Amino acid sequence: MRDRYMHVFTYTDARNNLKSVLDKVIDDVDVAFITRKEGGHAVVMGQDHYDSLMETLYLLSS
Repeated sequence: MRDRYMHVFTYTDARNNLKSVLDKVIDDVDVAFITRKEGGHAVVMGQDHYDSLMETLYLLSS
């Protein structure tokens, strides 16, 4: 199993390198945290990762 680590990007870096950010979260099946100076940070993940999380939440709630 591969060690997981989080990717953290500033808003400016994420905006300027959006393709790279998306490639990282999809290829690594991981998430990227995008930070903003004024707060209201965001998380970006690939659809497969999102679908897996939603399925897990559904099964745990049953």
